[in-house]
This record gives sequence, C-alpha cells and structure tokens, in this order.
Amino acid sequence: MSDTAHSHDTHAHEFDEQDAARDIADVPAIEVINTVAVHLLSAAAVKCGLADDPENQLDLDEARKLINALAGLVTASAPDLGDQHARALRDGLRSVQLAFREASAMPDAPGFGPGEKYTGAVN
Repeated sequence: MSDTAHSHDTHAHEFDEQDAARDIADVPAIEVINTVAVHLLSAAAVKCGLADDPENQLDLDEARKLINALAGLVTASAPDLGDQHARALRDGLRSVQLAFREASAMPDAPGFGPGEKYTGAVN
C-alpha cells in the first residue's frame, strides 16, 4: 500500500471514530442501555432455541453468558431506567431465564440459573 493510501485510510478511520463518538454523544444514556439490553435479550432468546431454527441455534453455554450480562445490566440500571423501561426488560429477562431452564436437560437448582445471582430465583 502506498503512503498516500495508508494516510487516507488512517484519516478515514479517525474520521469514522470521531463521527461515531459525536453521534453517541447525542444519544441519551437510557436509550443506549435499552438498545444494548434488547440486543442481549434477542441474542439470548436465539441461543435458548426460541428462534426459527432451534436445532442449529440452541447453545446454552452462550445463552448463559448473555443472560448473565443482561441480568447484570438490567439490575444495575433499573433505578435509572424508570419503571416502564425496567419492567419491560425484567419481563424479557425472566422469559429467557425460563426458556433456558426449559431447554436445559438438567436444569440448574433454583437461584443458580443464569442471571439468578442478580435477580433471585426465577420460577
């Protein structure tokens, strides 16, 4: 690669990062938290077998990681989210926790399932 092309690529990369930082600066924290939570929730649902192709998408090890992350995020951010947002995220979290338990050949003991160290036992 020529020095000119490398310099241009580096400049373009810096410009993209600056634009992204400027764009994210305009987004309220609650919106960022909700967006991340929805992505975690969607990914966890797929990994729990709740999508179109459960035989090929079921991966409980991955689901456990995603649910733990979601539970931590929801629990930590709930006071800042307000009741309506927090309730919706808690409901979604509970749904994937139950789906995980149902998909498990040997379910975890109550209180020891994914995310339950943050949420308490899910029944």
